[in-house]
Amino acid sequence: MEAHYYNVDINWSRDRKGIMCSPELNAATPGVNNCIEVATPPQFPKGMPGLWSPEHLFTAAVSSCLMTTFLAIAENSKLEFTSFHCGSKGKLDQVDGKYIMSEVILEPHVIIVHEKDRERAERVLQKSEAACLISNSIKSKVTMNPVIEVASSTPAGMN
Repeated sequence: MEAHYYNVDINWSRDRKGIMCSPELNAATPGVNNCIEVATPPQFPKGMPGLWSPEHLFTAAVSSCLMTTFLAIAENSKLEFTSFHCGSKGKLDQVDGKYIMSEVILEPHVIIVHEKDRERAERVLQKSEAACLISNSIKSKVTMNPVIEVASSTPAGMN
């Protein structure tokens, strides 16, 4: 496979805030603003609450990579599922005087159609975490705590 490039442009707007865009995303969806505001998080001097930070984006990259990898592997494995959700937490630490994202904790929650597929779902999640190109590209520890449930065929309260 040849190398792929993903372009992102960022422009400072004011204070500790900027606007981040991708020319590829904007070209693919004319008339839609695919730009997001990014800022220093509020835990730092002059940080700004309520905006995406590099730390949030880092955590989101790992989590969204797990999801997209899971979707591909689940499809190839013919895993029947009705829901995928992944909560994630990125841990910022100071090590040897430098700030690092030391760990990303992933909490995927998958609802499968059949109980017989529980072990397959576990394997698909494990393979997805191992194959995630973002997780494989960072030095942070990635911890996964999956939850797998079976979809109820009986609506709640109808036992």
